[in-house]
Amino acid sequence: MADTSRRNLLVAGSAAAAAAIMTETHPAAAQAGPKPIFAVPATTIPIAGEQGVFPVRRIYCIGRNYAAHAIERGSDPNREPPFFFQKPTDAIQNVAIGEVADHPYPSLTKNYHHEVELVAALKSGGTNIPAESALDHVYGYALGLDMTRRDLQNGMAAEKKPWEIGKSFDHAAVLGPIHPVSKVGHFTKGAISLAVNGTVRQNSDLTKMIWNVAEQIAKLSEAFELKAGDIIYSGTPENVGPVVKGDVLLCKLEGLPDMSIKIV
Repeated sequence: MADTSRRNLLVAGSAAAAAAIMTETHPAAAQAGPKPIFAVPATTIPIAGEQGVFPVRRIYCIGRNYAAHAIERGSDPNREPPFFFQKPTDAIQNVAIGEVADHPYPSLTKNYHHEVELVAALKSGGTNIPAESALDHVYGYALGLDMTRRDLQNGMAAEKKPWEIGKSFDHAAVLGPIHPVSKVGHFTKGAISLAVNGTVRQNSDLTKMIWNVAEQIAKLSEAFELKAGDIIYSGTPENVGPVVKGDVLLCKLEGLPDMSIKIV
């Protein structure tokens, strides 16, 4: 009995020593890591015809990228260096194909504008990306709306203050599902338009972009390290204008399904 007790004590002691060694050599395994104090939902975009979804990292937007729109905004259309701004990722409002989605009229504004745009979604990125290889980083494309509180944007611009409040707010980044390049190819040309209550307002072609998508990616990557999950709103044609509650917007882009919202 004494030998058995002594043997049990030795076994227990060896196990304790081994546990102590494991704790010293693998502290991460022995201690739980930091845990978020609450959950923040991930922002994703549906992918047409697939079960998977596209996770969004950042939203970039280019300003005044069609000559006629640059003129109507009081700017020089002669290929000025591109400038960009961002919207928060949770500003995205997904609109399903065939749906007329309710879109809430935002607070603070009395001059709420539509801007229809092609959106590029990146699967990879980098810095100082050459324009010649930039499209290799594009996963797919979507049809989008860069909604704008124009009075707030103009007011802040007039005071030489940042006009983020005019562009970055809830539901400000409307878009349809992403269509993979493998299915739709790249969009370097094609008619793009927007109608309000059946009357066409914006009507142009992607060939009229001052900076095409490849050039936008190249220029953006000079200022930021682009990564998978970034999306780029590529600019809007001329004839942006106001909408009010009850208006139905119909967006069209040659090669993609239509997208529609109702202002509520």
